[in-house]
Amino acid sequence: MVPITPRREKNSYRTASKDADTLNSPLTALGVSNPVLAAPMAGGPSTSEFVVATGRSRSLGFVAAGYKDIATLTDQIATVRASGLAFAVNLFAPNPVPISPDDYRDYARLLQPEADTYGIDLGAIGLREDTDLWDEKVALMLADPVAVVSFTFGIPSPLVISGFRKAGTVTIQTVTSVDEARLAAEAGVDMLAVQASAAGGHSGTLTPGTVPPAIPLADLLGAVAAAVQIPIIAAGGITTADGVTTALRAGAAAVSVGTVLLRADESGASTAHKAALADPAFDATVVTRAFTGRPARALRNGFTERHAHTAPLGYPAVHFLTSPIRKAGAAAGDTERIHLWAGTGYRDATAEPLARILARLASTL
Repeated sequence: MVPITPRREKNSYRTASKDADTLNSPLTALGVSNPVLAAPMAGGPSTSEFVVATGRSRSLGFVAAGYKDIATLTDQIATVRASGLAFAVNLFAPNPVPISPDDYRDYARLLQPEADTYGIDLGAIGLREDTDLWDEKVALMLADPVAVVSFTFGIPSPLVISGFRKAGTVTIQTVTSVDEARLAAEAGVDMLAVQASAAGGHSGTLTPGTVPPAIPLADLLGAVAAAVQIPIIAAGGITTADGVTTALRAGAAAVSVGTVLLRADESGASTAHKAALADPAFDATVVTRAFTGRPARALRNGFTERHAHTAPLGYPAVHFLTSPIRKAGAAAGDTERIHLWAGTGYRDATAEPLARILARLASTL
């Protein structure tokens, strides 16, 4: 088990120097010396091997708790913990986006031709709203603390964050705007993962009915750093060493990369997903809620083209509705009916060991 180090007083850490040559944050005491962190990617990519390989690179990987049941999550944490390396756990914090039964049924009927390809009856999938076992996962993290826990989709209550502080766990909150950063700081988190709109996969926005504006990452970092006095992790669209350096010089203490790691040897992304990232036929990304009812950036494919303008807002109900189609599509290698999460820099994703990618991204520091 990675030892939990004593906590310093909040705000006693400063962000990276202007020369981007230091990592000075609550992560430093954990032995994290490579400021290029591997973002949590729920649904498959963030395997145990992926997280451990990140730790071996003196960086920080995240066990992605989203969509996992308690037994599976417990097993993955135990596997990663056995490595003796630093790691984190990412949780989906509750921020309900309910959908009306009529809108749900209408979308199910619209998607039925997609499901017919695989003999799936969407009418048999009832409307499901849940909190991704939030209470149970928080209880698990408090009963057997890990060094770092991060949150996305919602901000936990100050009481929950205080509980993690007492347990010696560093907390990180995903935000997409200055207003969200202020709310997270007021709730008491230790660090912010500031996510620009160029990021692949789900936006961490607290208001999913509105897609975050396309603000350049450096500008967003500067605005957040001016508004709050806690360390920042930069995220969204970082896929090169120059991008890493730029983000650190803009005030980040570290950066978080995801898309550029999707084709790594240790990534659990589907074979179809990995192939699509390198396929010239996929020439653009779009922000869509067609797959999950919540805005997420993906490679443009047949599914996004057919349903981007009709998909309702409603998470996680829409996620559960389309999940059987996506699972069947992935098994069949059908890249036109699966979610191909990708940030705008997806062409930089390479098929090689994760350690080599992280080393290259940090090569100019």
